[in-house]
Amino acid sequence: MTESGWSWDPSLYEGSAADYARGGRVPYPAGVVDALVAAEGLDGSGRLLDVGCGPGSLTLLLAPRFAEVTGIDADPEMLTEAARLAVAAEVTNVTWRQLRGEDLPADLGSYRMVTFAQSFHWMDRPRVAAAVRGMLEDGGTCVHVHAVTHEGTATERALAHPQPPRDAIAELVRRYLGPTRRAGVGSLPGGTPGGEDDVYRAAGFTGPDRRTVAGRVVTRTADDMVASVFSLSSSTPRLFGDRFAAFEAELRQLLLVASPAGAFSEYHREIAVDLWRV
Repeated sequence: MTESGWSWDPSLYEGSAADYARGGRVPYPAGVVDALVAAEGLDGSGRLLDVGCGPGSLTLLLAPRFAEVTGIDADPEMLTEAARLAVAAEVTNVTWRQLRGEDLPADLGSYRMVTFAQSFHWMDRPRVAAAVRGMLEDGGTCVHVHAVTHEGTATERALAHPQPPRDAIAELVRRYLGPTRRAGVGSLPGGTPGGEDDVYRAAGFTGPDRRTVAGRVVTRTADDMVASVFSLSSSTPRLFGDRFAAFEAELRQLLLVASPAGAFSEYHREIAVDLWRV
């Protein structure tokens, strides 16, 4: 159980793994890797552990900078997608394991770097942070990536295409799923917890040493917008049950009205990369 009182269950992201890969989440920019290379001198040696790796969004970007990589996730569909994408990218130094963060240290050994990218908030954070600290080599680093990749933020910038109608999409989701945020079989009316700095410090880490990666404007299709909705724990395909097709039809009509050409522009704000050291 997390600090919010919500308990994890295996259905949290059930059915959403493919939507990550088909455009539901914007890829991390190369600047994230560049920031870590500059800060940590990554040279192709050592081991990396990515906790809550999902379909390998960050894992596969960082893999060429290490000799050996482990990606763990609780969702078997995410790991299947990650393995497929690794083959497509010809990345061969990653091992995928179905584990929760709470299962650490398991039998995984020690690592030069451990990463959390949009995953730490789902875990028993004090327990996982303590376990990770014990798994890091002397001089090792725990990296927390603060990012939102499913959607951008409203902007006054001149854009090539309309911005997605995010408020209308959120209202449509509420009409189908109710006003309380869903999360697996449970709900999170107050959202996931913050205060990561206190958790890391209590586990014995020092920092953070923060690096920032500049924001950017991206172009997304109507299919990307649909996938972005289904990639969320609060609106996975499973949650809609037998109303899934009706919801998707309304969502696509809403997007068609907003952009008849089917193209959208989004501003994705800067990404903060926090380095916590042993």
